[in-house]
Amino acid sequence: MIKKIITLFLILIPINSYALIEVDITRGNLDPLPVAVSPLSIDEKSRKSFEKVLKKENIGEEISSIVENNLRTSGLFNPLSKEAFLQAPDIANLKPRFEDWNLIKAQALITGKVNFIDDKLRVEFRLWDVLAAKEMMALAFTTVPSNWRRVGHIISDKVYERLTGEKGYFDTRIIYVAEEGPKTQRIKKLAIMDQDGSNNKFLTLGNELVLTPRFNPASQMVTYLSYFKNLPRVYLLDIETGTQEVVGDFPGMTFAPRFSPDGKKIIMSFAKDGKSDIYTMDLENRLVERITNHPSIDTSPSYSPDGKFITFNSDRSGYQQIYIMKNDGSGVKRISFGNGLYGTPVWSPRGDLIAFTKLHKGKFYIGVMRTDGSGERLLTENYYQEAPSWSPNGRVLIFYRETKTNAKGEGFSAKLWSIDLTGYNERQIKTSTDASDPSWSSLLSN
Repeated sequence: MIKKIITLFLILIPINSYALIEVDITRGNLDPLPVAVSPLSIDEKSRKSFEKVLKKENIGEEISSIVENNLRTSGLFNPLSKEAFLQAPDIANLKPRFEDWNLIKAQALITGKVNFIDDKLRVEFRLWDVLAAKEMMALAFTTVPSNWRRVGHIISDKVYERLTGEKGYFDTRIIYVAEEGPKTQRIKKLAIMDQDGSNNKFLTLGNELVLTPRFNPASQMVTYLSYFKNLPRVYLLDIETGTQEVVGDFPGMTFAPRFSPDGKKIIMSFAKDGKSDIYTMDLENRLVERITNHPSIDTSPSYSPDGKFITFNSDRSGYQQIYIMKNDGSGVKRISFGNGLYGTPVWSPRGDLIAFTKLHKGKFYIGVMRTDGSGERLLTENYYQEAPSWSPNGRVLIFYRETKTNAKGEGFSAKLWSIDLTGYNERQIKTSTDASDPSWSSLLSN
């Protein structure tokens, strides 16, 4: 039985089950799990109310379509065609006929219902193990109708977590640089969208060049670089309130700032007297601390998730490689030793891997390695691609790729792509313009 939970967002009510379903997230999409996503049932009165408020004919079908799309794009699940379903949504939610769902080869079943109660959207949702003929999970929550898309993402996250054992990444946003115009005269705006490409919004007008937005791991705050009167200036932007703040002008900045894991500091690199070093700034008192002091070029710093270590790239060995050090700058250690040039290292939120860009024999690669440099794996190669950013569960990377637009090598295009850690499920993320420098947010429902 689903217990009633009234909250703006979500409190999960787990139900114990000895399910047979198991999804191996280390194998990519070689054998995705067949799953049936039944439309969420809705009574006629609620349907008319939602149609009036949201201008949607059937919000239950819309929400289930979001769940279906999220599960499909993860590469781990194979949502079955609704045309094959033998049981009506309202009946399936009350008591599935497991033999009917077995007949179409479904191993997991998602059902639910939607109601319009006191001007609120109430959703009840169930996950069933078809093979074991048992309910695996049930939850109920209430929110404002305008959050209906997030309802689909939250359900997707809970299904993903229950079937894989790891947190999902669907109730998230991606901030990026939207680009238009010829390559030599690009207009660049700050833009944000849901992880599936919906709800795209421009955050700046394009009057000033913007670069490298980065999400705060602890909140919906963004830091980015913008050029004001041809000088690099660092901004902080609160996505929820729209409040913007100038951190400072940094004439010698060579690489954009990133947040520390607790969001209290930003880390960046400055060039001075022909060399580049890494610095941190405390956002409360604006005190700047120098972390490296070396005649080489040290840049692209990124914290480990516990904040104790920093990865960066440096040419101190003669050419660009990846290093790690303690957060005070001590204990510097080179970890990359492969052929080619390494750059843009980014520590996984899981703490186990570092993603990077690699240039070798004229091709660009996105890869990962363990934090000691072992186990290097190149996930994808192309003419030009860089700037990997991790999903909050550390299982997917988003990056941008530049390509020529025709066979003659003419034209230019920059698009966002994602790939999972197995090297499978590489896909383009649709944007209304060209796009670069993506950064993935933490889960909104945390």
